[in-house]
Amino acid sequence: MNRDTRTTLANERVADAALRGSVAAHSYVEPEEAQCLRPLADLLDRPGGTRVSQVLFGDRLSVIERRRDHAFAQCLRDGYVGYIAEAALGPAVEPTHWVAVPTTHLYPKPAVRARAELALYFGSEVRVIAERDDYLRVHTRHFVPAAHLRPLRVRYNDPAGVAELFLGTPYLWGGGSRWGIDCSGLIQRALEACGIPCPRDTDQQEATLGRALAPGEPLRRGDLVFWQGHVGIMLDATSLLHANGHHMAVAHEPVIEAIRRIGEGPAGPVTSRRRL
Repeated sequence: MNRDTRTTLANERVADAALRGSVAAHSYVEPEEAQCLRPLADLLDRPGGTRVSQVLFGDRLSVIERRRDHAFAQCLRDGYVGYIAEAALGPAVEPTHWVAVPTTHLYPKPAVRARAELALYFGSEVRVIAERDDYLRVHTRHFVPAAHLRPLRVRYNDPAGVAELFLGTPYLWGGGSRWGIDCSGLIQRALEACGIPCPRDTDQQEATLGRALAPGEPLRRGDLVFWQGHVGIMLDATSLLHANGHHMAVAHEPVIEAIRRIGEGPAGPVTSRRRL
């Protein structure tokens, strides 16, 4: 059986012990669980290589190798594998809440004039240990505005509305936050915030999400439009929101214009339209 290397915890040296007998490797390792301790960390195709995705603060990972100051790991949120800086990892903490706004700050004390020490991005997970005034104290001992956090079980119900929170965010290949995001990263964040599991890359999303619309079936809010290597989400019957290299940002435009422009480039015509 051919496995997708993007979601298979194995490289040319080691593999997850659970893959013994199905993936060839020099050794098989029981994964250790770790957690991302940085606001944002790149997941790379090799140590010091190209960004393929990003890991958020609180994301849990399964690690099977530590080499050249990097860990070879799998992000448990979406199954994506790659190399992450060892310095970005630490022991796992059971989360209770998630960041439900594009960006929030970590304060040393519960005061609006306190000097914020860090920023956390949409989708990051934290453990709340106390409440004080309008702030929640998290496991790092910092304070976060209570309005910026939601319990893990509390989700949005409108993926298009979530995607709109990222309007104007710079385009970034492999990005997945307000700091920078790409087309499939935008869809992933929007769906995960609504409790819908979502793979990382466009082809994976097109193959697994929703149902294909019949030819002539009108588009509506929340529908996904796919091209080869690109995806956007409909805000209504005629307007598309997407992170794209043309605007170098998350932007909305008439879907007819997007289809025309993208169709003239390497991505070609629309490959499918899908309803969640």
